Amino acid sequence: MKATPLAIPDVILFEPKVFGNDRGFFSESFNQAQFEAAIGKLVRVVAGEVFDVAVDIRKSSPTFGHWVGEILSAENKKQMWVPEGFAHGFVVLSDAAEFLYKTTDYWAPEHERCIAWNDTSLAINWPIQGGPVLSGKDAQGAAFKTAEVFA
Repeated sequence: MKATPLAIPDVILFEPKVFGNDRGFFSESFNQAQFEAAIGKLVRVVAGEVFDVAVDIRKSSPTFGHWVGEILSAENKKQMWVPEGFAHGFVVLSDAAEFLYKTTDYWAPEHERCIAWNDTSLAINWPIQGGPVLSGKDAQGAAFKTAEVFA
């Protein structure tokens, strides 16, 4: 598996080696040792295509407030490692998508926070025309300058 640090080096793009023939393909989509070494969120798309974004919300980080984004799709089989201390969001680029997470802890909705998808201080370059279809929670996203961040 090829691991490539992105513009924010703590966020890693994984590109599995794919071994295929006319019957299908084999690839290692998860490696426990790599997961334990990074302790974060591993995301991938198994159907469709998304633009996936990680925003550094670690106040003490030199890349605080910076973002990285990658296209993840069933076709390219790429996966993105989103470490602790990052906000995470995505937009579906295909008609539909199936997006999978592997996380280090159970989902706890009482601890969820939401930053406005179109916050001008972050200036995320979402590859969409017009506005996205948002969930009720995402429509209420806070401005980055008032968002809860890590130390």
